Amino acid sequence: MKFLINQAIGIEQGDDVLFSDFADGGEMWTGSGARERRKKITFSSPFKSEPAVHVALSLWDMDSATNARADVTAEKITTKGFDIVFRTWADTRVARVRVRWMALGEVFHEDDWQDVY
Repeated sequence: MKFLINQAIGIEQGDDVLFSDFADGGEMWTGSGARERRKKITFSSPFKSEPAVHVALSLWDMDSATNARADVTAEKITTKGFDIVFRTWADTRVARVRVRWMALGEVFHEDDWQDVY
């Protein structure tokens, strides 16, 4: 569990297209086996500490002739951003994917005490 002990809590969110491989014959649509796509997300302002990040598919366009297999996660989370990672495998054919995300955590506030030397 993450405890937030701060007077300033920030929430940032987005909805990002990761790929659209149907139109140009990309590997998610034409390939097979283990495949992965990553997208670096940069926050508009850094968090004070590493935020909690939630990701979810907001659009997935899959071929109906194969099994729909998908794994979406957030990796490399820092105070400045994170990577959205989409994975599929076997014979799954993915035309396009969009991911909605939300980061929640402590942010800097003008009343924060700074070390003075």
